Amino acid sequence: MFQIIEYIKFLLRSTNQHGVHSPFVYDFVTKCFYDDTKYDVYSSLSEYRKSLLNTKKQIEISDFGAGSRVFNSNLRAINVMAKNSGSTLKRTKLLFRIVQYFKPQHTLELGTSLGIATQALALGYSENHVTTIEGCKNISDFTTQQFNRFNINNIHLINKKFDKALSELQNNNYDLVFFDGNHNREATLEYFNMLIDKAHNDSIFIFDDIYWSKEMAEAWQIIKTHSKVTVSIDTFFWGMIFFRKEQAKENFTIRL
Repeated sequence: MFQIIEYIKFLLRSTNQHGVHSPFVYDFVTKCFYDDTKYDVYSSLSEYRKSLLNTKKQIEISDFGAGSRVFNSNLRAINVMAKNSGSTLKRTKLLFRIVQYFKPQHTLELGTSLGIATQALALGYSENHVTTIEGCKNISDFTTQQFNRFNINNIHLINKKFDKALSELQNNNYDLVFFDGNHNREATLEYFNMLIDKAHNDSIFIFDDIYWSKEMAEAWQIIKTHSKVTVSIDTFFWGMIFFRKEQAKENFTIRL
């Protein structure tokens, strides 16, 4: 019910490119969000997802996040996980376009899961070095096999809990960070604060499921008001923030 109410509010306040007066955001929206090019890579994204949907193997899950609204057991089938928990094909295509648009060379993902979004991050730009963190060893082992099967070579998967992995990161900064692993207010804010100093002027942070719960919505509001954040974009399912000092501080709500 919370998400339904929030989505109605989102529709009432949202706009498309015609309501955007920032040249930077306007170009991003028109050239990336609304890019309807049928990229060849889309077939690879679709095949990766189909391979998971056709895998009935079950694995034991260690869930370190906010839990699941779908599963009652930690023994879960890959195909059911891919259907209910993985990024949709529409969102992976968008993630691919975002990477293609900004061309990050160092990307960090919190929450590898089955690697659906990770693949999009990796294929968006060949020079992108993707570091992805997964807390569950069984998922990590399975997804590593998936990456090898699809010959994705620019991904480094770390199997550790987020807080430990983040404290050990070697990179001083990241061009893109995708937060997709713990839909919890306190954890989201903790990881954001741990990574804020690794952002530079042209970095982009993307937060998944910002309206997952009232607490996640609160976290998103706090993140938007951080002194280093100049631009935020709310697409309902994702929240994006930028740190461009040349931009006036402004919040955008964009329909996709």
